Amino acid sequence: MKVKVKKMKEKNSAIFMQHAILSLLILLLVPSSSSARLNSDESFDVRQHLSTVTRHGAVKDIVDNSFVPENIPDGCTPVHLNLVARHGTRAPTKKRIKEMDRLATSLQALVANAKERKLSLDNIPAWVFEWTSPWKGRVKGGELIVKGEEELYDLGIRIRGKYPNLLNEDYHPDVHTIKATQVPRASASAVAFALGLFSGRGSLGPGKHRAFAVSTESRASDLLLRFFDTCQSYKNYRKNEEPAVEKLKEPIFDEITRDLSGRYGLNFTRQHISSLWFLCKQEASLLDITNQACGLFNPTELSLLEWTDDLEAFVLKGYGNSVNYRMGLPLLKDVVESMELAIKANEEALPSGSYEKARLRFAHAETVVPFSCLLGLFLQGSDYNLIRKEKPLELPPKPPQSRTWRGSAVAPFAGNNMLVLYSCPARKSKYFVHVLHNEHPVPLPGCNNSDFCPFDVFKERILEPHMKDDYQAICTVKDVVPQTENSKLQQNYTGRFLLFLPSMAG
Repeated sequence: MKVKVKKMKEKNSAIFMQHAILSLLILLLVPSSSSARLNSDESFDVRQHLSTVTRHGAVKDIVDNSFVPENIPDGCTPVHLNLVARHGTRAPTKKRIKEMDRLATSLQALVANAKERKLSLDNIPAWVFEWTSPWKGRVKGGELIVKGEEELYDLGIRIRGKYPNLLNEDYHPDVHTIKATQVPRASASAVAFALGLFSGRGSLGPGKHRAFAVSTESRASDLLLRFFDTCQSYKNYRKNEEPAVEKLKEPIFDEITRDLSGRYGLNFTRQHISSLWFLCKQEASLLDITNQACGLFNPTELSLLEWTDDLEAFVLKGYGNSVNYRMGLPLLKDVVESMELAIKANEEALPSGSYEKARLRFAHAETVVPFSCLLGLFLQGSDYNLIRKEKPLELPPKPPQSRTWRGSAVAPFAGNNMLVLYSCPARKSKYFVHVLHNEHPVPLPGCNNSDFCPFDVFKERILEPHMKDDYQAICTVKDVVPQTENSKLQQNYTGRFLLFLPSMAG
């Protein structure tokens, strides 16, 4: 009996040792939540998470690896290029410059208040005590900065290198049409792009630059690039929905306000957090400073703040309502018409230099976002069927859930869509449209998720569904009161939003 008990003890001891060794291995091989969080923090680059304030260079090489682009078939050659680009990185506007001046005053008042309450100042970052706005004293803003000039200049060089047979011949304003809005940062972006595109092709200065023409329309009549200025139904929708969007963002800002107040011992308000988030975006994008305002937030908080910006762009500029993108129909029609002219010239074998080879446009996020939506980009699952019926889509999922809709991808500074028309004489369909976003091929839901779409299919599935109304019909305010629709939409969004609000850690 004693021998049996002894053997059982030895067996249990062996099992215990096996469990102990296994547990130790698990501890060694699987990082704890805190170490996993640390690794996550170390790999988090806030410059890639600034929504539409993100620089093109920070995200241009981030692609969806699950999508495999088509190989351009042998014998296919590009015959025309359409570009719709956002202006490059810009300075904060005059209104925002004033906000930053107020923030500097507020930070000093918050520190003084903490001192009066005899609170420890040890947790307050050193920069807060003496911070002044980098734009203090400026009375003008919103202009293209040097980084923005470089973005567009380099983009012009890259595109010329990619399509030499379209862009290497002698410049003529009717062959390479360049258009921009009347806003200086957009026209300056067009100039910077063309300096790169035509560099070494002229006789001006050491860089052998050449003169070129950039045409603009007045804001009041620019239906191609500033359609949002004159579309009254869109302006009414936006005015009605802006308060609802702010309500959707409030829970995130309230929770972050509480967390930062406790972390640093300062009586932050929601407005302080909003201004600090804006400062974070400006410092990281324009100045490459990531350890001041951005350093106040942890990566989870930064991801949520980014999401609130993405949410706003989605509802007010993107798939939140069909009027957001349907008002861009004149631009889509202009793109298709330019392709039809290029096809006609190619079929008639017109001599090179006698017809347009590129139509290059420079505008704003409010242009690029609707145009991307008209193409059906950045959709998930069955979303494409909904937008064909002009139905609003579900809101972008809250972090940490993954989402396709990100402002940093949809419309960063210098963000762009390119539609390149190819002639493929040996194929059944003789002309194809190659669709690229931020210089990378992207799937087109209307063309079976291919980036290389037969031109006739592109017209039938991308353009035609939006052609039942013209711009005037889309943008004229109807007698039927739209408020009911908007109120219903607001309730719909709010209800869906509340489903994923329980906590920021979720």
